[in-house]
Amino acid sequence: MKKCMDADNLHRRLRKIIGQVQAIDRMVDEDVPCEDVLAQIHAAKAALNKCGGVIMQGHIQHCIRDGLQHGDADRIIANFAKAVERFANMN
Repeated sequence: MKKCMDADNLHRRLRKIIGQVQAIDRMVDEDVPCEDVLAQIHAAKAALNKCGGVIMQGHIQHCIRDGLQHGDADRIIANFAKAVERFANMN
């Protein structure tokens, strides 16, 4: 999996998301207005969704291409369809 994605980029993004989630947790304790907490939850979800998009793009460019060239195309396509469905259901 590492060969098909920019791991440094993803780690940076994930650390940011972890920080966002920790900030949301603190907001709950600090009695921050609900709409502000919801806005931060939305931002964290959007950032996590972007990570998924980065992974999906790398998967298409490397894993799918390689699999189609050297493997069982029907199996590769079926597995990719499952991955797309799971990712699409995250929203």
